[in-house]
Amino acid sequence: MTKYLISFPSSAMDVPEEEFQSVVDASHAVVQEAKDAGVWVFGGGIDESVPPVMVDADGTVTEGTYPQTKQIEGGYSVLELPSYEAALEWGARIATACRCAQEVRAFQYDPAS
Repeated sequence: MTKYLISFPSSAMDVPEEEFQSVVDASHAVVQEAKDAGVWVFGGGIDESVPPVMVDADGTVTEGTYPQTKQIEGGYSVLELPSYEAALEWGARIATACRCAQEVRAFQYDPAS
């Protein structure tokens, strides 16, 4: 089976504060559905209060990130699914719960992972 990344940037989730808890509850329910279905690998939101750093092969740590990934934030789910169509179905479930469109990407197959 293929692993799929289903994600959204923080700015896509434009929910009034008084409705935020219902979005959290709905998203937790979808996560539980994925766990119950045996397709959940892992997921979560990026902690935007912790700044990204770059780590070189020699262990040198530098503040910042690659320019093209400067805006990586938001929520991420990785599911292992039998088909692209199944990934789109789960993407729609997550989009409904989070009230924003989801990006769906397939990981390349790696027998070691």
